Amino acid sequence: MITSPLVLYSVNDRIATICLNRPEKRNAFNPELVTSLTEALLKASDDEEVKVIVLKAAGNIFSAGADLAYLQQLQYNTHEENVKDSENLKTLFTTIYYLPKVVIAQVEGHAIAGGCGLATICDITFAVPEASFGYTEVKLGFVPAIVSCFLMRKTGETVAKKLLLTGDLFSATEALAYNLITYVTNKEEINQTVRNFALKLCEEASGNSLMITKQLIGQTTNPGLENSLNLAVQINARVRESEDFKKGIAAFIAKEKIKW
Repeated sequence: MITSPLVLYSVNDRIATICLNRPEKRNAFNPELVTSLTEALLKASDDEEVKVIVLKAAGNIFSAGADLAYLQQLQYNTHEENVKDSENLKTLFTTIYYLPKVVIAQVEGHAIAGGCGLATICDITFAVPEASFGYTEVKLGFVPAIVSCFLMRKTGETVAKKLLLTGDLFSATEALAYNLITYVTNKEEINQTVRNFALKLCEEASGNSLMITKQLIGQTTNPGLENSLNLAVQINARVRESEDFKKGIAAFIAKEKIKW
């Protein structure tokens, strides 16, 4: 049951549209948004009227990653609280990855840090040319632990190191070349293009076959995924307790350039 206004849910022509609805905060993650988005995805999974899911965002930013107030609170969490919080993010990403229905991302603005992970973990991702992507965690003294479990299997080790170690932003065209997204589509056309793609799946593919094919790809390409994710959760929690993380978040909140 979705009770939060942070995530909008609608169904039309067997397509569920799930929309991040926190544009005033650049659709940044906080615990409520992560939980509500997971609930919306599970609702679509159980909805017999839904065959394909489109994930999009209100406003000009797809998602800027973690919310400022949320980041600040993480410094004061206990280890157990940070493990639980990391588990919640793991649950969101694995829900998308294991969901028996195809999830299409429609990225019409920047997707940064956790937002980048969200955009690239979907089965099919469309992005406008103006969108920027980036795993910027290292610049804040943080680690993109959970998303790295999926990223390396998409890009390979060389590209993953380039993206994760530098934390630099990159364009939609580069994201396409790195195999992080599927299509780059002009802003004027992306709504109709995504809809046409989703309708094509609805009309021309068996729902059961889509489910089994998605499961097959996941099981054969990521046989050790659960072990990697469990390790990533622990790393996530441990890094949040580090002095570098506290220093990075303090500088970020104060809008100061940090010198590592």
